[in-house]
Amino acid sequence: MASDSKTDNETPARDYRETIFLPETPFPMKAGLPQREPEWLARWEKMDLYSRLRLEARGREPFILHDGPPYANGNIHIGHALNKTLKDIIVRSQQMMGRDANYVPGWDCHGLPIEWQIEEKYRAKGKNKDEVPSSEFRRECRDFAAHWIEVQKAQFKRLGVIGDWDNPYTTMAFGAEATIVNEFLKFAREGGGLYRGSKPVMWSIVEKTALAEAEVEYHDHVSRTIFVKFPVRKGPAELDGASVVIWTTTPWTIPGNRAIAFSKTIGYGLYRVEAVEENSGAQVGDLLVLADGLADEVFKAAKVSAWERKLAVDPSTIATTAHPFAGQGYEFDVPLLAGDFVTDETGTGFVHIAPGHGQDDYELWMSNFGQKGIPDTVNAEGVYYDHVPLFAGKFVLTRQGKEGTANAAVIEELQKAGRLLSQGKLTHSYPHSWRSKAPLIFRNTPQWFISMEVNDLRKIALAEIDKTRFVPAAGRNRIYSMVEGRPDWVVSRQRAWGVPLTLFVGKNDGAILRDEAVNNRIVEAVRAEGADAWFDKPASYFLGQAYNPDDFEKVSDILDVWFDSGCTHAFVLEERADLRSPADLYLEGSDQHRGWFHSSLLESCATRGHAPYKQVLTHGMTLTDKGLKMSKSLGNAIEPEAIIKQNGADILRLWVASTDYWEDQRIGPEIIKSNVEAYRKLRNTFRYMLGSLTGFSDAERVPLADMPELERYILHALEDIKGEVEMAYDDYDFKRVLHRVLNFMTVDLSAFYFDIRKDALYCDPLSSIRRRSCRTVLDILFTHLTTWLAPILPFTTEEVWLTRFPADDDSVHLRLFPEACPEFHNGELWEKWNMVRELRRVVTGALEVERREKRIGASLEAAPDVYVTNAELLAAMEGLDLAEIAITSQAQLIDGEGPADAFRLEDVPGVAVVPQLAQGKKCARSWKILPEVGSVPGFPDLTPRDAAAVQEFDARQKG
Repeated sequence: MASDSKTDNETPARDYRETIFLPETPFPMKAGLPQREPEWLARWEKMDLYSRLRLEARGREPFILHDGPPYANGNIHIGHALNKTLKDIIVRSQQMMGRDANYVPGWDCHGLPIEWQIEEKYRAKGKNKDEVPSSEFRRECRDFAAHWIEVQKAQFKRLGVIGDWDNPYTTMAFGAEATIVNEFLKFAREGGGLYRGSKPVMWSIVEKTALAEAEVEYHDHVSRTIFVKFPVRKGPAELDGASVVIWTTTPWTIPGNRAIAFSKTIGYGLYRVEAVEENSGAQVGDLLVLADGLADEVFKAAKVSAWERKLAVDPSTIATTAHPFAGQGYEFDVPLLAGDFVTDETGTGFVHIAPGHGQDDYELWMSNFGQKGIPDTVNAEGVYYDHVPLFAGKFVLTRQGKEGTANAAVIEELQKAGRLLSQGKLTHSYPHSWRSKAPLIFRNTPQWFISMEVNDLRKIALAEIDKTRFVPAAGRNRIYSMVEGRPDWVVSRQRAWGVPLTLFVGKNDGAILRDEAVNNRIVEAVRAEGADAWFDKPASYFLGQAYNPDDFEKVSDILDVWFDSGCTHAFVLEERADLRSPADLYLEGSDQHRGWFHSSLLESCATRGHAPYKQVLTHGMTLTDKGLKMSKSLGNAIEPEAIIKQNGADILRLWVASTDYWEDQRIGPEIIKSNVEAYRKLRNTFRYMLGSLTGFSDAERVPLADMPELERYILHALEDIKGEVEMAYDDYDFKRVLHRVLNFMTVDLSAFYFDIRKDALYCDPLSSIRRRSCRTVLDILFTHLTTWLAPILPFTTEEVWLTRFPADDDSVHLRLFPEACPEFHNGELWEKWNMVRELRRVVTGALEVERREKRIGASLEAAPDVYVTNAELLAAMEGLDLAEIAITSQAQLIDGEGPADAFRLEDVPGVAVVPQLAQGKKCARSWKILPEVGSVPGFPDLTPRDAAAVQEFDARQKG
C-alpha cells in the first residue's frame, strides 16, 4: 500500500513554476499619475514633441482648430479644463488620423474682466481709479494679464494639452492691437456701417459702461410693479374723463415716458369702476381703458370688487393722453402708437414707451418721430439729471447694485397725483452684468454702432450660418435667431483698458475723418508702441500737417472686447504661416453663440464676406453632482488642480471624454470615483497585454491563415470597431469612442479572449502555434488600443508605449491610427463565434452556481455536460474544444434537451448545463484534471501538453 510520506530514496516532485510563462512587466499596477505625469511633460518638452509632430505632419492635409481665447484673469476652473481637454483630444485625434493638426493657444487680455480686478485692488487700498494716470492704469492691466497668462499656461500644460506654448497669441500683443485697429477702421470708411447714435443700451451703473448682449446674464430679480393711469387728452367724446392704464416693472422710467403702445390685434374696452375694497388705488366712477383679456387681473390687483364694461374701444382713435405728472414739468402730449410687440399675456394690453430706456420703445419712437424728442433722464451713475423735473438727484441703483431712491420717489409722486392704480412686486428674469453680477438698466447714451443692415451684414451672416456645420446641430438655430433679431452692434465702451476707437470726429459736423494717410499713421504707431500710442501721443502726431487738431474730437472710448476677439481670425489665422482661414473648427461653451462665435462671424462677414469657420462645436456648462451651478461664493466649485493633485490629469480627461459634453454635465467625488474605477480596469488590461508580450518579436508572428478561429474572430471584432472609432473621433463623439474601446477591452478581451487564452499563454510550449498566434494578436491589439486611446489618455498611453518600446526619441503620439485591414473581416466566423459565446455564457452561469454552493473551487475542477438542441449551434461547435472555451478540465457536448433541473438562461434557448466533477489526476503545472495526467514517461504529474512544454523548455535551457 502506498504511503503519503517520502522515503530517502524517492525523488521530490519538481517545481514547475520556472517553466510557466507568466506575464512579466515593469508596468506598475498602481498608476501614481500625480507623480508620474510631470515626468512625461518634462520628457515631451525635452524632445520638443510639438515640433516633432509638425515635422512628421509636413505635407499632410491641415486641420485647424482655432483656440477661443480665455480671459487672463485668474486660475483656471473646471470649465476651462473641459474646454481645453476637448480641444486637445480633437487636435491629437486629427493628427493621428493623418492630418497636420497644430494648436496655437491664445488669450483675451483687454476689457472689464481685467480692468475690474485692478479697480478692486484700488478700492481695497482706498484709491480712486480716476486719480491714477491712464498710462499707469493700463500698464497695471497689461502686467496683470501677462502674469495670469503664464499661470494659466502652466495649468493648461499640466492637463496634458499639447500646443505651440512658446508662441501663443494674445490680444494685447502690439501686432494684434494694430490689426484690431486696422479691422475697426475698415468699418469707419465710407459705407462701412459705423455710426454714432444715441439709443438705449444695456448700461452697468457699477462698471459705468455700456455692455453688449454677450456680456449679460439673466438672473431672478424682484422688481416693483405699478399700474398707472394716463388721462385721455385727445380722443372720442365717449372717452372724456377716461384713463389709459399701463403696467411696468420699472417705475423709475416713468419720467422718461413719451408714448403708449397698443396692439391692433387685441380687443380693448372702456370699464367703469362700480365698487372698491379698502386701500384700493381706484375710485368708484373711474373710467379705465384696458385689454379685455386682462381686465379681471387688473381689477384684482387694484382691489376693485365690481366693474362694468361700457363699450369697446379702438385705441387708434385716441390721439394723445396726458403724462401722469402733467402740470409738474411734464406738459407734453403722450401719443398712442401701434406696436407689434404688445401682447395680452400680462399687464394691461398697453405698454408705456420710454424711448431712452428700451429697445422696443426706441425703435417704435424712431419709426414714428425719428431721433427728435428722445429724452436723456439718467446719467452714467444711474442718477437723474438736474433737468429732470421732480426727480433730479434720485438714483436708480446703488454702486452695489441695490435698489436706489428713484422707484420710491416715482411711486410717491404718482400717489400724490392720483395716477397710481396699484403697485406690487414681481420676481422675474432680469439682465445682470456677468462680471459685477449687478442688475443693469437700459439707458439712452451716445455710443458707436456697426449697422446690421449696411452692406447686407445680417443677410450675409445668416447665409454663412447655413453653410456652417454645427455640433450639436441645435447650435445653428440658436445663433441664427440671435443674428436674425439682433440690433446694431454696440462697439464702444467707456473704459480705459482696451483697444481704442481710433477716430477723429469733426467738432462742427460730427463727421468721421476718413483719411487713409491718417489711418496708416495710427496703425503703424499702434504696431510699434501698442494701443497706448493713441492715448499717449497728441492728435497732431496722427493728423499731420493737413489738419488742425482743434477742429477734431479725438475719441477716447475703447472697443467692445468682443470686437477684439472677433478679429482673431485676422491676426492669428491669416497672419501665421502655420495656420489658415477659415478655420476648420471653432470650439467653445454654448454661451459663445452670443459671444465669440457671434462677433467673429459678424466681423469676418462684414470685412471678408464669409464666416471665419467651417464648423462650430459647443459644450455645455459643468455643474456639481447635484446639478447646481458652481460658485466660489457657495463653496461648491470643484477645482481641476485638486482633481489632478489627487488622481492625475488622465482621470480628469477620462471624465471629459465620457460625458455628453454638448449638454450641461456634472462632476463630483462619486463621479470621479467611477472614472477612477474605469481607469483601473483599463490600466490592468494594458498591464496584462504588456506582460504577455514580453520578448515578442517578428520571428514569432503567425500569418492570419494559420491562426486558430478564436484569434481570427478577435481580429474581426477589432477591425469591426476601427471604422466606428475613427468616425466617432471625426464626429467629436468621444463618449462613443470610449464606450466602444473600453467595452471591447473589458468584455471581448479581458472577460473572454484573455480568459480563454491564459492557459495557452502560460502553459503551451513556446513553439505552439496557438500561443504564437495569441501573441501575434496581442501585438496587433496593443498598437490599435494605445493609439486609439492616446488622444484621451496621453500620459497613460505614453507610459504603456514606452514600457514596451523604451526609446529616448519615441512617443506613442508620433504614431498614426492603424490603417484598415480588410483581410481581418470574416462575417461567417463572426456569426459562428457569437453563438459560441452565448453557449459559453450558460456554462459560466452554471459554474458560478457551483462555486457559490462550494461544490467546486476553480472552474478546472468541473467537467460539465452541455445539452444543445439548436442544430446551428451544434454545427458551430464542431471541431472546437468546449473545455478550452469554458475553461474547464473536461466538457461534453450532447445533442438533446437535457434534464429538467439542468441550468438554463432564459435569453439563450436550447442550451442546458449539468455540472459534473472532472475525473482524473490534477496536473502539477496547469492544474487541469485529466485521466491522461502521467501518461508521458518521466512526467508522472503532467498532461501530455505540459510534458511537451517542459521538454522544450529544458532543451532551450540546455541549448
